[in-house]
Amino acid sequence: MTTPVLQADVLLRQLGAETLSHPGGTLLAHLRRVRVRLASWEARPALQLAGLCHASYGTDGFPGGLLPLDRRTELATVIGAEAEAIVYLYASCDRQATYPLLADRGAAFHDRFTGRTHVPDVRVREDFAELTAANELDLAHHDPAFREQWGPDLLALFTRLRPLLSERAWQECLVVLGG
Repeated sequence: MTTPVLQADVLLRQLGAETLSHPGGTLLAHLRRVRVRLASWEARPALQLAGLCHASYGTDGFPGGLLPLDRRTELATVIGAEAEAIVYLYASCDRQATYPLLADRGAAFHDRFTGRTHVPDVRVREDFAELTAANELDLAHHDPAFREQWGPDLLALFTRLRPLLSERAWQECLVVLGG
């Protein structure tokens, strides 16, 4: 029996994720580690699947996506609508505009694809914060130069996002980023 995780892995390989260089090996290796990290934090399955596929549409920090936005349905068919919505949210984030106030109730989330803003509910912001932490901690863990350059800023970000992070995510932020 094939699972959504295995189906997503097959899709990511078909899209070339295992051929793209990334800190710690390939993009596919990074994506797998992000999912495993989220699982170790006991994230629900939809968030774990989103972690595995979080770079599918590119991100504000990783512009080259594996899938164009007009193929969102293809990803949703594999990982489910809830997980795909998290992937889209993560990819769409205008980090400079969104990060500073994300933990504040009523803070606007800025979509870099549409230019629109909206106010996500708490669960959506928690998912976003957990995925962001899992992604950045993987990079910091596998790339000492990245950690040296960005570690203090990331620790400051996650300190601001602390109300949105699980205890396990927060503790790993402190361990990896040296807080």
